[in-house]
Amino acid sequence: MRTLLRTTAVLASGLCAAALATVPVPASASTGGAVPLGRRTLPANDGWAAATTGTTGGSAADDAHVYTVTNRKELVAALAGGDATPKIIYVKGVIDGNTDDTGAKLGCDDYAVDGYTLPAYLAAYDPAVWGRDTEPSGPLEDARAASSARQTARIRPKVGSNTTIAGLGHAVIKGLNLHVDKADNVIIRNIAFQDAYDCFPQWDPTDGDEGNWNSLYDNISVTGSTHVWADHNSFDDGANPDSAQPLYFGRPYQVHDGELDITNGSNLATVSWNRFAGHDKTMLIGSTNNPATDSGKLNVTVHHNVFDTILQRAPRVRFGQVHVYDNFYNVPAGAGYVYSFGVGVQSKVYAEENYFRLGQGVGADQIIYNWGGTAIHATGTLVTSGATTRRVDILSAHNATHDPDLTGDVGWTPTLHTKVDPAVLVPLTVPLLAGAGRLR
Repeated sequence: MRTLLRTTAVLASGLCAAALATVPVPASASTGGAVPLGRRTLPANDGWAAATTGTTGGSAADDAHVYTVTNRKELVAALAGGDATPKIIYVKGVIDGNTDDTGAKLGCDDYAVDGYTLPAYLAAYDPAVWGRDTEPSGPLEDARAASSARQTARIRPKVGSNTTIAGLGHAVIKGLNLHVDKADNVIIRNIAFQDAYDCFPQWDPTDGDEGNWNSLYDNISVTGSTHVWADHNSFDDGANPDSAQPLYFGRPYQVHDGELDITNGSNLATVSWNRFAGHDKTMLIGSTNNPATDSGKLNVTVHHNVFDTILQRAPRVRFGQVHVYDNFYNVPAGAGYVYSFGVGVQSKVYAEENYFRLGQGVGADQIIYNWGGTAIHATGTLVTSGATTRRVDILSAHNATHDPDLTGDVGWTPTLHTKVDPAVLVPLTVPLLAGAGRLR
């Protein structure tokens, strides 16, 4: 808070108190209103999810399809019943995905089958034994996959069309991966998502120069879906952060994947007023380089979010026209930070009026990373580095230290958006209003 106040004092120099008091609060940031939370819909023009039919979720649900759930069993039951019927699901209290139907806690050993243990897996696929040229196969890899399938069946419920999931007060969903799969018209708001951990990460010695551990679960996965609005949620790893994981085979034993990933031909999504914190791979928009699946899709708006101590993918984009504006980035110091804007194959990122607070040793040229793309529009970026706050042309900074150069022409200009505030207002409003527990 002291750091925020110091930054605010610098940025607000010359602004009078009366002017600050009149800073508008966008409709999607509203904390009240006569309409019940579950029946509120995406405001007109609020990003790509407002295109065509707009996004109304389950707002039209009759009283028989309005649920209040307090545990995993109730949540799964409320999600059942097909896509045609609108439904509103209120989450109350803490829901733990790794529990049985009596509410008893389940640990990784409860999912393990066919003799899987981590020590046995490590011994079998140690590069000194297995080598680095082929992915693991054989009985222990089969046992890992079977064990993983058991966890998936427990913690990855599907969210169907015409659904609103909204938290009441300080609602928490932990250890669970909501899967919005082949659905249309979904709203998820006001929920703190924590620690969707994978008990059975897969070792892949062929992934990169040194190999990597790959985990399966996001907090929210959007696959093959349209008209999705994720608003005023919080995402973190709870008491199980990536930074606390051990090294195996010289690589981090990564038990988390993304926090909110939008992939597999998904389209027309708005991600607004969320808080993403303390995570590595955070938001992937497009998971493959295959144009047959994703070309002309993956159109997403990302606005007024906090990315606090996020190491990469904020977002990483393939193919889509993605509008990224008025976001707050608190970038950690040290070697862990990789990038924020990932420019992937045929991506068309239009980034404007974002604010970055860069940790010691992090340069503005690190904000953009080229994953095989050719262009990114990046204007109005405000950067605080040390005691200095200034506008920075982050595209020029990237091109000065990286080859090949990226161009600034992405071939489109966003028209579906709320008011784009100047970046100087972002640290005054976004950290105070973003995240779960703000809506009533």
